[in-house]
Amino acid sequence: MAARLFPRDIIRIKRDGGRLDRDAIETWIRGVVDGSFADYQSAAMLMAIFQRGMTDEETALLTEAMMRSGEVIEIPEVRLPKVDKHSTGGVGDKVSLVLAPLAAAAGLAVPMISGRGLGHTGGTLDKLESIPGFRVALSGEEYRRQLATVGISLAGQTASFVPADRKLYALRDVTATVECIPLICASIMSKKLAEGIDALVLDVKFGRGAFMKRIEDARMLARAMVSIGKAMRRPTVALLTSMDRPLGRAVGHSLEVIESVECLKGRGPADLMEVTMELTARMVVLGGLERDVPSARARLQRALESGAALDKFREVVAAQDGDPGVVDDYGRLPTARRTVEIVSPESGYIHDVDAMAIAQVVTLLGGSRSRVEDGVDHAVGVSDLAQAGEPIAAGALLCRLQVNDESRLQAALDLAQGAFSIGAGRPELSPLVSEEIA
Repeated sequence: MAARLFPRDIIRIKRDGGRLDRDAIETWIRGVVDGSFADYQSAAMLMAIFQRGMTDEETALLTEAMMRSGEVIEIPEVRLPKVDKHSTGGVGDKVSLVLAPLAAAAGLAVPMISGRGLGHTGGTLDKLESIPGFRVALSGEEYRRQLATVGISLAGQTASFVPADRKLYALRDVTATVECIPLICASIMSKKLAEGIDALVLDVKFGRGAFMKRIEDARMLARAMVSIGKAMRRPTVALLTSMDRPLGRAVGHSLEVIESVECLKGRGPADLMEVTMELTARMVVLGGLERDVPSARARLQRALESGAALDKFREVVAAQDGDPGVVDDYGRLPTARRTVEIVSPESGYIHDVDAMAIAQVVTLLGGSRSRVEDGVDHAVGVSDLAQAGEPIAAGALLCRLQVNDESRLQAALDLAQGAFSIGAGRPELSPLVSEEIA
């Protein structure tokens, strides 16, 4: 009979650079949830992992232990391929709002448990809650039933869903261990794998407006998560996408809902549609509906042109008690009291739009939070963003600020004006989608 492992024993193994086996990792995660592993001991454990790292096998074991720390959703009654997408977060990244109904209209089931925005990145739940009445708190039974009947569930995390991650994430935040790739992987993948998915597509962003600034770090994170997905027998593909500039022409919750609906009506910005189509096409291939990406793109284009994807968006909004009338009347969404225009001081071409600066403008206007429990103003943000590569005339519109609270408006204006770089000659732009990791 194996000797009982105490917290100090497990911490010591990793502190000294050793490998943790399944028993040690499961003992730690079980202790995190039931309280037998004190917070100060888990903090020491996180720092030991941060300093010493984890092997691929350890990271997969940690992911599985965290996944099984609470409810693991099983949906055998849903016969369609169950495929989800996860993004590491960016500025103007409303891809999920377009991708989920598009994928469902193409024949997939999309079990999507999302989060709220924190810091400069927007959260899918916050965007959805700008739709009057939209309810993200679904019970397990509601989640399963809706997935079976509508083909999409757009829900928030419940108390019984991966509770170990909730506790460890809070500790990582206060112990300066957030940037540890094995811990990031386990946090993301434990939640995705507990949703009941058959396969997963990852959008791993890099650049100024992303969590990972360098493409090398994004590539390392993507490879680690794809490895975990495969180890857990869930086919997983990652795309590395640029987040130096905002995605689309709108940043802010209700503004991004409007832009998402415009995409589903076939009128979306080219950059947003490119990223959305590339990610959704991989979902279709992983789900076995098409053999290759070009065929998947064609299937998705048909779902857009027929109106099936837009109808699916209406359906999921109604199913979750939201007002489907927002699809045809944007005035039903929260609207800011004042609009302030920013115009170009000169003629030329837009060479750059700083994603982080635009995100900070939205924060100044009240559209993002610094703590999970903070509220957000769903109406404010930046709309009608001019995009890099476009010609611009002196006095022409660069963007509009949608404003309610004017206490920090001047700071927001200064920041927004400085976000645009204008020069002579059309600039060479780097690709949005850099590489695929499978």
